[in-house]
Amino acid sequence: MLRYILQRGALALAVAFTVSLATFFLLNVATDPAYAIAGEDATPEMLAQIRDTYGLDRPLATRYFDWLGGVLTGNFGESYYWNKPVAELVASRAPTTIALALSALSVTILISIPLGAWAALKPNSWADRFALGVAVSAQAVPNFWLGLIMIILFSVTIPIFPVSGDDTWLHFVLPAFVLGASSVPAVMRLTRTGLIEVMDSDYIRTARSKGFRGMPLLTRHAMRNAILPVVSVLAVQLGQKFGGSVITESIFAINGLGRLALESILGSDIPTVQMLIFVFALVFVAMNLLADILNAALDPRIRIG
Repeated sequence: MLRYILQRGALALAVAFTVSLATFFLLNVATDPAYAIAGEDATPEMLAQIRDTYGLDRPLATRYFDWLGGVLTGNFGESYYWNKPVAELVASRAPTTIALALSALSVTILISIPLGAWAALKPNSWADRFALGVAVSAQAVPNFWLGLIMIILFSVTIPIFPVSGDDTWLHFVLPAFVLGASSVPAVMRLTRTGLIEVMDSDYIRTARSKGFRGMPLLTRHAMRNAILPVVSVLAVQLGQKFGGSVITESIFAINGLGRLALESILGSDIPTVQMLIFVFALVFVAMNLLADILNAALDPRIRIG
């Protein structure tokens, strides 16, 4: 078990390092940082002075290891666009994105698991087809379109929820639904498949012989084993919510990391963009590592191996 976790942890660190390396080199090669700082009307003399001031005339590899060393010591650099430390920007916006991601994951759980369980209880019936239809529809609908439809329906036509902002919990209802709906198909299908397999097990037949039927059979016996792979997938989905919040936060004007990423890209703020990409990748890698640990802890076959 410990050896497995260490192996997966080492792989996660290698992935995070690779992402940071690729992000730094691609951003600094695609855009001249000095030009991003000086603006469109910069003269060659101004660009040369900025390169000398910020150390942009040094080799790219040297600048990368300086940046990586700063990240490891908590120094994320200075934002060109906001004129603030990047660490301060990330820290001020992160709680909003965390709240949105957790809310979206709650929406995914509340919709997909009951829907998958309902479909598994009545396979190949109209209920099963309805659940699969909902899953396919949720997968086909883009987030930006669903977000606009939700605003038109529940903020303009029927003014129940605020159009934008993040001041109260009501501001998170529509964005959480939009962001959480994209994960419903995967979790719903996995729940359905797992329950159908478990329902054919010997111990389920024994429970049926003792009089268990319907929801009592599902909740007290079948769900306990069928939910194991779903838990690990939900951990991965939580990591995806952080990086996938850019569109949702932009549509609903939520001041989180996703909107900060978009604003920084439009402002050619390279230090902020590369740090945000690294943070998103680090969270995703950490959630994948958590999923692996959960699999190792809950699945005896992995523990033995």
